[in-house]
Amino acid sequence: MNRIVPIVLAVALFMENMDSTVIATSLPVIAQDIGTSPIALKLALTSYYVSLAIFIPISGRIADRYGAKLVFRIAIGVFILGSLACASVTSLGGFVAARFLQGMGGAMMTPVGRLLLVRAVPKKDLVDAMAWFTIPALIGPLLGPPIGGAISTYADWRWIFLINLPIGILGIVLAGRYLPKVETIPSIRFDMPGFFLSGFACAGLVFGLSVVSLPALPPVVGVVMAAAGLVSGLLFVLYARRTQEPLLRLDLLKVSTLRAAIIGGTLFRIGSGAVPFLLPLMLQLGFGYTPLQSGLTTCMSIGGAMAMKFLAKPVLNRFGFRPTLVATALIGGGMTMLIGLFRPEWPVLMIVLLLLVGGFFRSLFFTSINTLAFADLSKRESGDATAMMAAVQQVSIATGVALAGGVLELGMTLGGRQVVGVSDFTVAFLVVGAVTAAAVLAFVRLPADAGDEVAGRRVAAE
Repeated sequence: MNRIVPIVLAVALFMENMDSTVIATSLPVIAQDIGTSPIALKLALTSYYVSLAIFIPISGRIADRYGAKLVFRIAIGVFILGSLACASVTSLGGFVAARFLQGMGGAMMTPVGRLLLVRAVPKKDLVDAMAWFTIPALIGPLLGPPIGGAISTYADWRWIFLINLPIGILGIVLAGRYLPKVETIPSIRFDMPGFFLSGFACAGLVFGLSVVSLPALPPVVGVVMAAAGLVSGLLFVLYARRTQEPLLRLDLLKVSTLRAAIIGGTLFRIGSGAVPFLLPLMLQLGFGYTPLQSGLTTCMSIGGAMAMKFLAKPVLNRFGFRPTLVATALIGGGMTMLIGLFRPEWPVLMIVLLLLVGGFFRSLFFTSINTLAFADLSKRESGDATAMMAAVQQVSIATGVALAGGVLELGMTLGGRQVVGVSDFTVAFLVVGAVTAAAVLAFVRLPADAGDEVAGRRVAAE
């Protein structure tokens, strides 16, 4: 397989993932410079995720209509413009607007990149391509915290955003040179009512859950927005059932492999999406780690994830999708629960080892479902499926953080404490671990030969 295509596409994924982790470590410095508080500045982070939620559902249709390669390059350009705007702001309002612009580019980059990969690579090579596609994305979060800390400490924080410019320009140039041209679908229909309904549904849920779990506004605002997003989502479902070509084709869920990937992936992401929120807090508030010690410890799971990328194809070729997903869902949930049993007196080496193993199985799970989802879809259907998967991913991660935050708050309330304790983290990890393991329910009824063609266990029919 020609690995240049997934690696070029992964430039965007690398930039987007590193950007979010770099900013998280630099909020206090940015807030002080533009005259606001770190808590208020979380609105700028939330605006980015809201922008993703609004524009991801329409990404597949835009790529189909104007060409995935062109849209991918334009998306990187919009992300660069948003980065430049972030580096130029002097107020909270300006920063919120600039992050929203960045989100518009991000909403197109990753889904359209995945769509290009699915359409450009033969199904028998899809597992390998998907693994290479996500390796640079794993490096981004690994480099983000130390780079953000170093820039904030020794240079102007604006360089956090300016470093996106050369990376993005390189991505545009490489995409123009190496990515194959994918045919457009001129007859594709833009569903504007569906766009507004699905966009408000996703944005309401993501914004509402983010505010509830990380209060930058009164929690009641988050509850109201999440409820409004849920109502909008139900209205979209009713609308989609009586519309010939809705923006998100819910009828694709009749395909068992896609349905299992979305349902199982949602449950798994709710659990795994809570871990990056819970683990640093537990290590710092419960164990007394410094931010640097916490960051170096938590990033160890990425080492296991990267190691898995080289083993994904032989594992799936040997065992198939159903056994692999059943095993990784149960092991991933169990490893998440085990994190809750960590105690300050545990040797750091033991904690690191468990995080490495957990990162390996979580990464194997995601590579598997991201491939399985397209196993039985046509090239035309893959655009709508990509948008659907990306939209659900944003909502499920926000749900995971809200769930984890809610469990911690409940534990403090029931315990009559103002400060979170180690026991509260134990309960939180047990809960999100159980949700993670529940993903197995989506895979146990899959046919034994599900996805065998993309796993390399069956030759495609002529």
